[in-house]
Amino acid sequence: MKVILTEKITRLGNIGDTVEVKTGFARNFLLPNNKALRWSRENVALFEAQKAELQARHENARKAAEAKVDAVKNAKMYMIRQAGDTGQLYGSVSSRDIARTLKEIAGVDISSAQVMLGAPIKSVGAFDTKIALHPDVIVPIKVYVARTNDEIEALVAGKVLTFGTKKVEEEPAEEKPADEKPAEAAKEETSDEKASE
Repeated sequence: MKVILTEKITRLGNIGDTVEVKTGFARNFLLPNNKALRWSRENVALFEAQKAELQARHENARKAAEAKVDAVKNAKMYMIRQAGDTGQLYGSVSSRDIARTLKEIAGVDISSAQVMLGAPIKSVGAFDTKIALHPDVIVPIKVYVARTNDEIEALVAGKVLTFGTKKVEEEPAEEKPADEKPAEAAKEETSDEKASE
């Protein structure tokens, strides 16, 4: 389906671009959220009439996003989760969890779609991700996931957490049958016997 973008969309285009998208993406996301207009001569004329207003709205949204950058950068994204002895989480940390935590800690209200996490976090550790406050304003953040506050402090200090560090006991040497003598002992006996002769 051919649409005219009414706002900048990452990896798709800028305001006013005419792009070809899948019908489902247009019907389910772009058109209901007023991010695009269905392409037609009437809509092209309508867009041209509203172009200045749309660009001004885009610029205001970018400035509002830039005002939140420091709050996002300074947010301490520490998440305490239950995990097994190997460091695997019982569950995961999703983009929704990160968005909720960011709102609680920094007061920045974002949707989970703005968290550029990729796959959910499923283990203990420090993870790099990005928050897209606006298509032009993307802020890198670090998310720390651990079982306790002590582990979080260790991760923040740059230490690597190790899990399952049980001491491996040395396996007992195979016992030889009583009638067999070790090779070295047998050599010593034969040399002693020769010396006594």
